[in-house]
Amino acid sequence: MKAVVTIVIARLKSHAQNNARNNTGTMLHRALGIATVGASLLFAGHAAAQQVYAAASMKNALDDVSAAYTKETGKTPVLVYGASSTLARQIEKGAPADVFISADQDWMDYAQKHDLIDTNTRHNLLGNALVLIAPASTAGNVDLTPGAADIDAKLGSGKLAMGDPAHVPAGLYGKAALEKLGLWSKVQGKVAAADNVRSALLLVARGEAPYGIVYKTDANAEKRVRIAGTFPADSHAPIVYPVAVTKQANRADADPFYRFLQTPAAQATFQRFGFTRP
Repeated sequence: MKAVVTIVIARLKSHAQNNARNNTGTMLHRALGIATVGASLLFAGHAAAQQVYAAASMKNALDDVSAAYTKETGKTPVLVYGASSTLARQIEKGAPADVFISADQDWMDYAQKHDLIDTNTRHNLLGNALVLIAPASTAGNVDLTPGAADIDAKLGSGKLAMGDPAHVPAGLYGKAALEKLGLWSKVQGKVAAADNVRSALLLVARGEAPYGIVYKTDANAEKRVRIAGTFPADSHAPIVYPVAVTKQANRADADPFYRFLQTPAAQATFQRFGFTRP
């Protein structure tokens, strides 16, 4: 199995490097992201443990929650992170997920519509906030109140990093907020659309984009960025993370972890990372 994963990653790296020479370096980042998910899926298919497919923005907090669960039970969940849209489609194609945690209701609705989850287990697990970030080395905030925000002028010729507004939840929330503020038409052409919210975070952390739109928890997890503004809560739909056990799940493995996510200890960990109760 290790050899198979190594070959997959090597081929994707090679393909990305060729594209990078002909196009832009961002292709490498995307290919490596695909390789990571692909490798996780390969391991997940052969792991004797619960397999948890979770929104990329949950990584730091869920890693800690998973570690606590392992310490308590001796079982180590397989965690696969990515855009909620990508994960839902992977599950639809037969990826071996036992638990699915989405960063929005729409992709959990998609999973429910396609009969991929046990609807009796669907539960709103967490909440979050949407923020504008900038590199930590910069100064100055952006007023995001209606009529005052002028992100376009702040951007200049720079890019606005955000999850792909066509399907990534953070990008969908971001687009809705910008539309509410009357700014989407001004910045649409400057958007650097990322495969998931953590990729958008990385673009700002590396100084490749002067601003980005991510969740508050993402900004808290990256020391190389700072929060330059917080979008009004009423500028977008409530940010809610629903969780559900999948129809194909091994319930003996899935149910204990699903219940653990809702314990006071797990909730305290999520809140320590900046998540809120939905």
